[in-house]
Amino acid sequence: MHSRRQPPEAASTLRAARGPAPSSNTQPGAARQAVAAEAGRPWAAAKRALPSLLVAMLAFALATALPGVARAQAEGGGAVGIASDLRARLDAALENEAPAAVALRHRIHTHPELSNRETETAALVAEELRRLGLEVETGVAHTGVVGVLRGGRPGPVVAVRADMDALPVTEQSGQPFASTVRTTFLGQEVGVAHACGHDVHTSAALGVAAVLAALRDELPGTVKFLFQPAEEGPPAGERGGAELMMEEGALDDPWPEAIFALHSMPDLEVGQVGWIAGPNFAAVDQFVIRLHGKQAHGAAPERSVDPIVLGSQVVLALQTIASRNVPPLEPVVVTVGIFRGGERYNIIPGSVHLEGTVRTYDAGVRRLVERRMREILDGLTASAGATYELEYKGNAPATINDPNLAARVRPWLVEALGAGSVIDAEPLLAGEDFAYFTDQVPGFYFRLGVRQPGGESGGLHTPTFRADDGAVAVGTRAMTYLVWDYLERGPGD
Repeated sequence: MHSRRQPPEAASTLRAARGPAPSSNTQPGAARQAVAAEAGRPWAAAKRALPSLLVAMLAFALATALPGVARAQAEGGGAVGIASDLRARLDAALENEAPAAVALRHRIHTHPELSNRETETAALVAEELRRLGLEVETGVAHTGVVGVLRGGRPGPVVAVRADMDALPVTEQSGQPFASTVRTTFLGQEVGVAHACGHDVHTSAALGVAAVLAALRDELPGTVKFLFQPAEEGPPAGERGGAELMMEEGALDDPWPEAIFALHSMPDLEVGQVGWIAGPNFAAVDQFVIRLHGKQAHGAAPERSVDPIVLGSQVVLALQTIASRNVPPLEPVVVTVGIFRGGERYNIIPGSVHLEGTVRTYDAGVRRLVERRMREILDGLTASAGATYELEYKGNAPATINDPNLAARVRPWLVEALGAGSVIDAEPLLAGEDFAYFTDQVPGFYFRLGVRQPGGESGGLHTPTFRADDGAVAVGTRAMTYLVWDYLERGPGD
């Protein structure tokens, strides 16, 4: 469907991402002779019985192989990396598929779709997966797509997740394939853009599927691809995202032993990835508070129960949850983002409306915040003679990278990209519904650098967010190596 000829810029990106080629055997001559002599002693009887040429060939094979094994064990924590001949075929497939993945990225980026409305994107994904010969299921959690690639060799099952939805943001990236799509969102006309990099996630995952499908006969296991809608949250009154995919059996038959995903990060340059073990992204809760007082003339406050004063007290008191109720070293954020009340400057209103978010990592702290919020509201409204309503909604739990899996993954990322490209990342209090998957399956979620080296990009969810095309090749390469390494070594290595 697309030209497979590698453009110079994509080829250079792949070469940079790949890092130095594996070194040849560098065992010093004397040491190699010593290994050969040691290997030869158990075969003294065989030497007398076999032709001398065969013995020499066997001894040379041991002398050549043993140093390489020892070196790989020292560098890789006891696990041998991808064999050099297979690595060459993987690299060739990665270069061959890179232009098509970038072309898909442009198509997806130019036609962004909001959460639970990803119909064209899902159709494109399903078409590509069918072209590659995968088993495909559509309509999962409204517009989600699941593809299964069964390798020619027996082995474990792993999953790769990519989110597909865009945001109500008017793009100002300056890229030639920038979105000009507009739609209606919450009653307002808005632009639609991939301002969180989900076009990169989807096209990179399709690239992984293409590479692995090209080597399907050698693939040691099964890979399940989950193309997820509504990561940014479904529209009001609807359900969606990872939670609904789980409920509808997206992980079933076959159930994966591990799951991987990536996320675009403009703080990192193309070629870099962020690695982290343990807490990665925070649990995301949302609250709505309605305070009901008594309306009065602004010149007669004594006749009112002023909900604006009460609301101000509530906003300040909620900050004491983090400062006085949660241990200082435990991350927590309580933010009031909306405070609405009143119709006229000289009228004390009868009610006000507050909305905000809570971010935590620890489940106990998460429960503590909600309990303290209710206690604060009970006390303050009682003292003011007012009443309140609280809607507290727990959304995605914290995204935790399985520590054991994360430890195994790091040398695989180094193998794929080079040691200097793997950056130690810090936990973020942003949210990510990939957590619904990692609550059920050991998972690893890494950060993909998308900023052009020497260039600029706005932050995630902003009009000037700008992801460079080179990130697609790097993301495809890193994810391909993670998947293949895991399948080759199994869950217990």
